[in-house]
Amino acid sequence: MNSSHNLQPFPGSAAAHWLTQLRTTSPLVHCLTNQVVQNFTANVLLALGTSPAMVVARQEAGDFSAIASGLLINVGTLNETQAEAMLLAVESANRANVPWVLDPVAVGGLSYRTDFAHQLLTMKPAAIRGNASEIMALAGLSSAGRGVDSTDDSLAALPAAIELANGSGAIVAVTGAIDYVTDGQTCYALPFGDPLMTRVVGTGCALSAVVAAFLSLDKEKTLELVASACMVMALCGGVAASESAGPGSFVPRFLDLLYQLQPEHLMGKTL
Repeated sequence: MNSSHNLQPFPGSAAAHWLTQLRTTSPLVHCLTNQVVQNFTANVLLALGTSPAMVVARQEAGDFSAIASGLLINVGTLNETQAEAMLLAVESANRANVPWVLDPVAVGGLSYRTDFAHQLLTMKPAAIRGNASEIMALAGLSSAGRGVDSTDDSLAALPAAIELANGSGAIVAVTGAIDYVTDGQTCYALPFGDPLMTRVVGTGCALSAVVAAFLSLDKEKTLELVASACMVMALCGGVAASESAGPGSFVPRFLDLLYQLQPEHLMGKTL
């Protein structure tokens, strides 16, 4: 990779195509996510026209992930029982060829979740979505994370994202003021978000669920699909932030925009 990391803008026409496919197929997304964000995540998926499910019992998680379109594994409020359910769900998803996404929340600062995330990393996630500190920590590099917050810049984490993508075979999305998505060779930059999105709990976690939804659409176009998910969320988030007084009014506006989003908005038409 050269110093510019082969950064490219992502074509809105591709995101527009996949949004149309998403609305047509309405994929079923199995979310084993953290307790703080379940409601918001479900509402984001519903607003986009997909079907969320939070089947968390270890007795059911494996069975359900096999019939889902996509699976999200988010370690935000990890405990031993949930970890067991997650492993069963991932094993079942892999057997059924269901794509799954790893969201390594707060990895790096706490050994239990960090060790578990590294175990999951060996189980072939289709994509990994995290903030700069999380991606750097998962790649084995030092970072300045603070719980679920990142004190690293997303661009600073791009070399770690590239290394992680090449090592794991997953598409890696490192999100921040600008989102970067890479397969280890091509790197897309998506400069559409807004800092206000970090003042609302769950925007990143919900994005990971949206990534799982998009990945269900095609087994080959994984880089394009992850970038499309990021573009959809960042575009709606940026517009919602510009029209909101603060976090309280941001959330309903954001959900409305996800619901109202049309393919032409991803190609430049004002949302």
